[in-house]
Amino acid sequence: MAGFRKTVWSLLRDRATQSPNQPFTLDEEGRSLTYGEYLHAVERCASALQAQGIGSNTRVAWQLPTWQESLVLAGALSRLGAVQVPMLPMLRKNDVGYICGLVQPALLIVPSVWNNFDYQAMANEIAAEQDGLAVLTVDKGSLPMRDEPVDESVLAAPDVDAMRWIFCTSGTTANPKAAMHSDSTIVSTAFGMVSVMELNGDDVAPLVFPFTHIGGLIWLVSYLLTGCRCLLVEAFSPKVFPFMREQGTTVAGAGTPFFIAYLNAQREDPETPLLPNLRCLTGGGAPKPPEMHYECKRELGGVGIVSGYGLTECPIMAMCSVSDPGDKLAETEGRALPGMQIKIVDADGNRLLAGEQGEICVRGPHRCLGYLDESLNADAFDDDGYFCTGDLGRMDDDGWITITGRIKDIIIRKGENISAKKIEDLLYQHPKVADVAVIGLPDAERGELVCAVVQCQVHEQLQFDELSAFCLAEGLIQQEVPERLELVESMPRNASGKVLKAELKQVLGV
Repeated sequence: MAGFRKTVWSLLRDRATQSPNQPFTLDEEGRSLTYGEYLHAVERCASALQAQGIGSNTRVAWQLPTWQESLVLAGALSRLGAVQVPMLPMLRKNDVGYICGLVQPALLIVPSVWNNFDYQAMANEIAAEQDGLAVLTVDKGSLPMRDEPVDESVLAAPDVDAMRWIFCTSGTTANPKAAMHSDSTIVSTAFGMVSVMELNGDDVAPLVFPFTHIGGLIWLVSYLLTGCRCLLVEAFSPKVFPFMREQGTTVAGAGTPFFIAYLNAQREDPETPLLPNLRCLTGGGAPKPPEMHYECKRELGGVGIVSGYGLTECPIMAMCSVSDPGDKLAETEGRALPGMQIKIVDADGNRLLAGEQGEICVRGPHRCLGYLDESLNADAFDDDGYFCTGDLGRMDDDGWITITGRIKDIIIRKGENISAKKIEDLLYQHPKVADVAVIGLPDAERGELVCAVVQCQVHEQLQFDELSAFCLAEGLIQQEVPERLELVESMPRNASGKVLKAELKQVLGV
C-alpha cells in the first residue's frame, strides 16, 4: 500500500530509472518511446512549459487525441505540479467553454485541426470570451521542448493528496460536473487494477479509447507500475486490428462497443485468431450483457471479460480478477478493490441486506475529493462520506456486485417499475441482436411504454413478432415485453461506453 503515496511524476521517474531501455509506447505510424526516452521528453517539455509560466498549481486544460504527445504532456504537467483538466476530443465549444469557465485555467492546449474539426478556431473563440486564458496549439511532433533543466527551486513540495486533476463527467445530464482528483486517488486505483488483472512487464495493452478519459490516466499509471507496453490507437476502428495483432496484444479493452467490434471482426474470419496472444479483455464504464462474456471467451480466447465498475467520481470501486469463476465474470462487476467500502441503500439511505436491490454508494481511497462546484456535494455525498452513484445494484454475501440499472433508467408502465437492463440483457442473447438499448417512451394510456432499440447482426433483420415471442419464451412477463421495436445502424455511446438514451429518444422524436 506504500505505493499509494507516490505521485504520478515519482512513478514515472522510478520506472524510467529502473527500465530505461524497456519499450513503452508505439503508435500506428511506428513512432515509439522507451521508458527512458519518455522521461527525457517529459523533462524537456516540462522545462519549456515552465518557461511559459506554467508551474505548481497552474490550471491547464488540454484536449488532445490519443497521441504520444498526450502522454508526454501529462507527464510534463505532473512534473511541474500543475492542475490538469483533460477533456475528451469529442467535446465542442459549448462543453469546452463551459468547463473552462468553471475551472478558470490559465492555458488551453488543443490540436490545430483533427478529424476534420478546427480546434484552434474553437479555442481562440473561447479565449476571446474568457479573460486570462491563453491558447497553445499542439500537433504531432510540435510539443514545446527546451533543453535547460527544470528549475526545482520554484516547484511546490510533492503532495499526493493535493488536487492535481479535474475530470469532467460526460454531460449526459445538463452540464458536465467537475470532479477533483489527487495523485493518490488515481495511483491507488491503478494499483487495484494492476493487482486483479495480474499485469506485468510482458503485457501489451493498446489504449483504444481517448487518453483524456479518466481511464486513460489510470492506464498510464498502470504502465508505469508494471513496465508493460502501450499501443497508441488514435481512432478506434477495425483498421487497427492488424496493428494490435502484429504487436502481440495481451490485454484488450475497453467496453461493450469495443467487444462487439472484436466479435464482429473475428466472425468475419473465424479460422484466423483476431488476437492470438489475448490473455483477457477488460471493460468498465457501463455494465455488459452476461452472454457477451461467454461469447468473447469462446470466440476470442483468454479468460473472457474482466469487468470493472466505476464512474468519473470513483474510477474503479469494484473489479473482477483474471482468476474469478466464469459465472462471476459474466454476471457481476467484481468485488470491492482493497480499501474500498460499498453499501447498498434504499431511497431513504438505509443500508439494505445482501441480495436486496438499491442505490450503490462508495467511499475509500479511489473516491474523488469532491466537486469543484461545492454546491453539488451535498446531494452527491452522504454524511458518512459515501458517494451516491445513482446506479442500482445488489451485493451478495460474498461482496459480488451486480449492476441492475440506473435510478433514472426505470420504466414506469401503468404504475409498475420495469428494469431496462433486465430486458437488454435478455435481448442481447437473441442471435440477430448485435447491440440493444431499452427505453421508456411517453404514452397516454400507460404512462410509459417499453421500446427496444436494436442494432442487428450483419445481414440480419429482427422482426417485432420474433422479439415478442423470444421475450415470452425466455421468461419475461407480458408487462416487460417491449411494445415497440426500432432498428438502428449503430448505437450512440459516450466515451465511457454508456448508451446515450436521450439521443435515441431525440431520434425517435420524443
